[in-house]
Amino acid sequence: MRAHARVVAEVVDGRTVLRELRSMAPLTLVPRRGVPGAVHLVSSAAAPLGGDDLELSLVAGPGATLRLAGVAAALVLPGPTPAVSRVTVTVEAAEKSTVEYRPAATVVTERASHEAVFVASLAADARLLAREVLVLGRAGESPGRLGTVTIVHRSGGPVLNQRLRVGALAASPAVLAGRRVLATSLRVDGDEPVDTVALDWASLVPLAGGGSLATALAHDAVTAGRLLDQLDRSG
Repeated sequence: MRAHARVVAEVVDGRTVLRELRSMAPLTLVPRRGVPGAVHLVSSAAAPLGGDDLELSLVAGPGATLRLAGVAAALVLPGPTPAVSRVTVTVEAAEKSTVEYRPAATVVTERASHEAVFVASLAADARLLAREVLVLGRAGESPGRLGTVTIVHRSGGPVLNQRLRVGALAASPAVLAGRRVLATSLRVDGDEPVDTVALDWASLVPLAGGGSLATALAHDAVTAGRLLDQLDRSG
């Protein structure tokens, strides 16, 4: 299955409006009533399956605020053939705009192979918050294979280029040390320096191009989320 959903937010008469809202199953976009620029992401079919190639485009015009939140966890399942599933999220944020991307957790089940790609292009004074929770396997289940790519540019310069691959060695102390939940919170929201913070199984580090990256490892998604919240308060 191939699908491409797209949302464009613009400012009209001082208020953010959704100029374009295009869904394509299984990526269904639903405006949040009463909250300008807020959108829910709903999965309208079982996806992603092995071989699926899904793309979500988020575009914020000058001064606009676009907030996307997931409604329910995405379950990555193996397909009829051992093909990789892929979800690509692209963000374009113009000057003085804000984009918040908070999908629900993604669970990579046993025998599934998945790639999550996030690419953002930001104006110099744009703001970005991207928070994701990736779960390797359901409770009592061996993890699937996961690859992530995160690339962020700001005013044409690099902010972050990070790649991760986790598979059969997820339980190794050299990888996730037996923890099956990897949560990250990426912030690009100004040039003020951020202090490095280290907790048990979590850290917050400044990025050379501005902003910060928080990372947490945990046995469950709730604990991972709490660690990220703690890092956000520390930063």
